[in-house]
Amino acid sequence: MRSRLLLSCALLALTGCSRKGGDDSATLVPQVRTRLAERDAKLTGYRISGTVKEEGQAPVSFTFDYRAPQRMRGTLGAPASRTFAWDGTHLFQQLDGEKQFSTFKSELPPAKLAEFLTTTFGPFTPEGFRTPLLLRSATARRAQHPRAPEAVELVQKLEGEAAGVEMVYVLRWPRLDFLARRTRAPDGTTAEERMEDEHCDEKLGLCVPKRLTRWLGGRQVGETVLGGVELNVSLPNDAFTLGAPEGYEVQSRTLVESTPAAAPTGG
Repeated sequence: MRSRLLLSCALLALTGCSRKGGDDSATLVPQVRTRLAERDAKLTGYRISGTVKEEGQAPVSFTFDYRAPQRMRGTLGAPASRTFAWDGTHLFQQLDGEKQFSTFKSELPPAKLAEFLTTTFGPFTPEGFRTPLLLRSATARRAQHPRAPEAVELVQKLEGEAAGVEMVYVLRWPRLDFLARRTRAPDGTTAEERMEDEHCDEKLGLCVPKRLTRWLGGRQVGETVLGGVELNVSLPNDAFTLGAPEGYEVQSRTLVESTPAAAPTGG
């Protein structure tokens, strides 16, 4: 998928700029972590559907069902036409164009399994539905944003292959609804993902994006639009356990540490 590097507030007024005063980072980061955990606990399941458009490509429709803990099912429409599902013990992969159906049993250690599932299902999960992964080195600062009376920016330097990249999440305070994500690479390349419209549930006390745009170098390069958003919808166990359609080639496989993630594109 296209790298999503985000524009700084000096270039884009819509992102909001930091303001002085308020909590220092050492005090604010623990508050953010606690509130993110509380928010994640509220969102026990959801069903979303929509389209993803990347520059130069035809729109792709998708659906995604999630139920805590770790039950996921994502479907891509034409031209990809494929479904991935995880029922807690097995991964299912259905490729409609090839008429292939595979069941994978995991022999991955927990950390590797979590990484594999994130790679496979991450493209189905728009920003604002998943909790930002904060490094221990993350800092936080109060900010202002046109879409929030108060906001907070989470700043962190990425590690590993992305070493030197700075990522900034902009979240509405105190509910921590997603507003934007900005990233700057060591070479100065910047981009942004913005929340343009949202679905709010006052009973849950949170909002999730309905429309997200992606920007690179000051121009829009992608968009995700959700036509359907259902929060904390009841999803039965068998919704995540797939069976092979008639006429499909069926295979049984095992996930080991050398298995590449069968991640869909888009999202």
